[in-house]
Amino acid sequence: MYIIVGILLFGVLVAVHEGGHFLSAKLLGVRVNEFAIGMGPLLFSRKWGETQYSLRLLPIGGFCAMEGEDEGSDDPAAFSNKAPWRKLIILAAGSLANLLAGFLIVALMFAHVGSFVVPVVRDFAEGFPCAGASGLLPGDRILSINGQKVWVYADVNAYLAAAKDKETMDLVVERDGERLERKGLPITLRDYQLDGKTVQRYGINFTVQEASFPAVMKQSFDTCCYFAKAVWSGLGMLVSGKVGLQDMSGPVGIVSYLGEAGSQGGSVSAGLQNVFYIIALIAVNLAIMNMLPIPALDGGRIFLLLVSEAVFLITRRRLDGKYEAYLHGLGFALLMIFMLAVTFSDVFKLFQ
Repeated sequence: MYIIVGILLFGVLVAVHEGGHFLSAKLLGVRVNEFAIGMGPLLFSRKWGETQYSLRLLPIGGFCAMEGEDEGSDDPAAFSNKAPWRKLIILAAGSLANLLAGFLIVALMFAHVGSFVVPVVRDFAEGFPCAGASGLLPGDRILSINGQKVWVYADVNAYLAAAKDKETMDLVVERDGERLERKGLPITLRDYQLDGKTVQRYGINFTVQEASFPAVMKQSFDTCCYFAKAVWSGLGMLVSGKVGLQDMSGPVGIVSYLGEAGSQGGSVSAGLQNVFYIIALIAVNLAIMNMLPIPALDGGRIFLLLVSEAVFLITRRRLDGKYEAYLHGLGFALLMIFMLAVTFSDVFKLFQ
């Protein structure tokens, strides 16, 4: 069930992305020849007005085919004949739609569960060595740990665990509206008593916040920033060689992971929460990845649009559009080869 839900939600994210391009193109007077969800063989197609609406077999993509997108056109409503600012908005609209989708999914999840943990100190375990005005007090919001910004409660655990070999931590906290630095705090794993048992903890208990509307909006924004940071961190590890093809996942691996995460929820409700949480992360991931300056991606198109306009301002001559089309075609071919390689890796890992 979770795999089916994951496939459907993955298709929804694609539809949302292409819908962002479609709606912005329509609003800005660009002719859309076809709006398709999915790739490959055609399953269903119907024409309304000037646009053909299509559903295709493979739920791994989609497209919004605008007149004059990849070639010149005499149609005044063609994408190629519109002002640069209109093109920029249309190209960025897909990623903006994905960001909005991720935000709304997270907001609905937090509103549904009714409360969530925030990086605000509630109290301390007995014997915690850093309690006090010169250390930490109840009500302190942790803003950063060892120079790394804290967006959500999960960051606190991650940063403390990453610095487990350090004897002290450097924190920045907000207290009564004032930003305070707290350096050299001996926050380490220690033995504390919990329900009559000795357990290893850091000794800080955090606040559970009720899901009021303002709190949900802030927590959803912070969570999306947390997702974005995770995506950038992953990209950094990919560029530096810390991760390789075997660590990456395409649609097959993602759907498999969604099924696994859903099954580990313990109940249908918890399983669906896991699935929707990961889908929100994927939505933010798609938004960021599509804005990278790589040919065939929206970010590549925006980059070449800005270069073209800069060249025009300097030379008063337009770059030949066919060269841009060749570059995007090459980028698309390389992207498909890369996706095939990742998909093959996903299938291989499934058999393993």
